[in-house]
Amino acid sequence: MIELIKKKTANAKDDILSGLTVALALVPEAVAFAFVAGVDPLVGLYAAFMIGLITAAFGGRPGMISGATGALAVVLVNLVKEGNEMGMAMAIPVENMGLNYLFATVILMGIIQISAGVFKLGKFVRLIPHPVMMGFVNGLAIVIFLSQLGMFKETIGGEKVWLQGSELYIMVALVALTMAIMYFLPKLTKKVPAALTGILVVSAIVIAGGLDVQTVGSFIRNGGGEGLKGGLPQLQWQLFEPGNGLYTWESFTFMLPYALILAAIGLIESLMTLNLIDDITETRGSSNRECIAQGSANIITGLFGGMGGCAMIGQSLININSGGRGRLSGIVAAVTLLCFILFASAYIEMVPIAALVGVMFMVVIGTFAWSSFRVIPKVPKSDAFVLILVSGLTVVFDLAIAVLAGVVVSALVFSWENAKRIRARKRLKNDGTKVYEIWGPLFFGSISDFNSKFDVKGDPQNVEIDFIESRVSDHSGIEAIISIVEKYEKVGKTVKLKHLSEECKVLLKKANYSYHLHAIIEDDIDDPRYHVVAHQKDFDNTAIEPAQ
Repeated sequence: MIELIKKKTANAKDDILSGLTVALALVPEAVAFAFVAGVDPLVGLYAAFMIGLITAAFGGRPGMISGATGALAVVLVNLVKEGNEMGMAMAIPVENMGLNYLFATVILMGIIQISAGVFKLGKFVRLIPHPVMMGFVNGLAIVIFLSQLGMFKETIGGEKVWLQGSELYIMVALVALTMAIMYFLPKLTKKVPAALTGILVVSAIVIAGGLDVQTVGSFIRNGGGEGLKGGLPQLQWQLFEPGNGLYTWESFTFMLPYALILAAIGLIESLMTLNLIDDITETRGSSNRECIAQGSANIITGLFGGMGGCAMIGQSLININSGGRGRLSGIVAAVTLLCFILFASAYIEMVPIAALVGVMFMVVIGTFAWSSFRVIPKVPKSDAFVLILVSGLTVVFDLAIAVLAGVVVSALVFSWENAKRIRARKRLKNDGTKVYEIWGPLFFGSISDFNSKFDVKGDPQNVEIDFIESRVSDHSGIEAIISIVEKYEKVGKTVKLKHLSEECKVLLKKANYSYHLHAIIEDDIDDPRYHVVAHQKDFDNTAIEPAQ
C-alpha cells in the first residue's frame, strides 16, 4: 500500500509539472493559429483551454494534449473570409459574420465527430499502414519545424523579414541554450522537467540581462492583438438569435463541407496521435471514446467562442517526455492556461519566444522517425514510396489529404500484389472429369486472371472447380463464379463447385435465382480441411477483441 501511494504521488507530481510546461508551450501555438485563422488571439486560447480540459478529463487517451491546431486553422481562414463576405452581402449587412459562421461550423463539426464515435468508426484508424504512420510522423515533424522558423522573423513596415546581426545571434543562442538544457538535464536528474527548467532559465537570463528579444507579449501585439489578458469564456448568445442568418439552407450548405473537412482532419490527426502515444507508452487508448470527447469539446468551444481544435502532437510529446501520463497532466495544462489568461498574463508575456522555439525544436527531433532512413532501403519499394509520399503531402497540403492518399496507394498496392496470387492447378480424374484447383484470393483485382485460367470450349463434359485453397472475398468474386458457370452451361457442360465456404455459398445462392446453384454446389464433402475452412469464422470470433 505504501509503495502504491508513493507511485501515485510521484505520478501526480510528474503530471502537474508536465502540465505547467505544456501550458507555457500552448500559449504561442494557440495565438499563432488564431492569427492564421484570422480571429482574435483569445478565440484560439479559449479553444485550447476548453478542448484541452474536456478531452483530458473524458477522452480516450490519458496524457494526450488537445487544443487549437494549425491543420484546422488553415481551413478556418477561408471559412471566416467567405463568411464575412456573405455577412456584408445580406439585406442588413452584418460585420464579423465570419466569426459566427466559425462558431456554428465548429458546433456542426463536433456533432459529426460524436456520430463517428457513436457508430464506432474510430477503430478504422488502426487499419492505417505503418508506412503511412511513419510518413505522417515525419511530415508533421517537418511542419512543426517550418512553423517555428517564422519566429526568426520580425515585422518591419508591415512585412516579415529575417532577423539579422546581434538579434539573430541572441535568438539562436537562447534557442540553443534551451535545447542544451533539455538534452543534458535528464542525464543528470529526472526529478525536474527539462522543458520547464529550460523555459525558466532562459526567461530569467533575458529578464535579468534586459535583453531586447521577442517575447510572448510582443508576439501577440505584433500580430494585431492587444495582449494576453482576457476574462472567462462567454456563451455566444448571438448564435441563438432569430434572424441571425445562420439557420437558412444557404448557410447550412455553406458550413457543411467545411464541417466535414474539419471533422475528418481533427479525427485523423487525433487518432493517429493516439496511436503514436500508444506505441510510446505501450498502453492502449480508446479511439471511439476520443471521437465522442473531441466532438463534445468542439460543440462546447463553439458555443463559448473558441475556434475548435484536436490533438496536438507537439504538445502531447512534450507532455509524455516530461513524465505526464495521466489525465491530470492535461487538466493541469488547461486550467493553468486559463489562469494565465485571467491572472498571470503580464508574467507569461515576459517569456521569450526563443525558449518556446527551443522546446519545439526538441519536439521535432523527438518526433521525426530517424529510423526511416535506415528502413527505406530495406522495405519494399512501394512502402518506401508511400512513406515519402505521405511526408511530402503532409508538408505541401495537409494531414487529411496525405493520410488518405497514403491509404489509397497502400490499398492499391496490396490489391495488385494479391491479384497476382490467383492460381489454377489442373488435373484429370479417372472418369475424365477436369478439376481446377483454385489457389489464392478471388476478389475484384484477381477476377481477370481467374477467368483466363479456364478453357470452356476445350474442356471435357464434366468440370469441377475446387476452392479448397481459395477464398472468395467480395461481390466481384461471386459474379466471376456465376459468369464462369453460365459459360459452361451455355455450351452444354456440367460444372460442380467444391469446397466453398459457408458465407460464399449463401451469397452465391442469393446473388442469382435464375440458376439453381444449390444443385451444382457440393455440400456433403468428407474432408477435414474443408470443414475447418468452411467454419473458420467460428474459430475467428473467439479471438476478436471487443471494439474500442
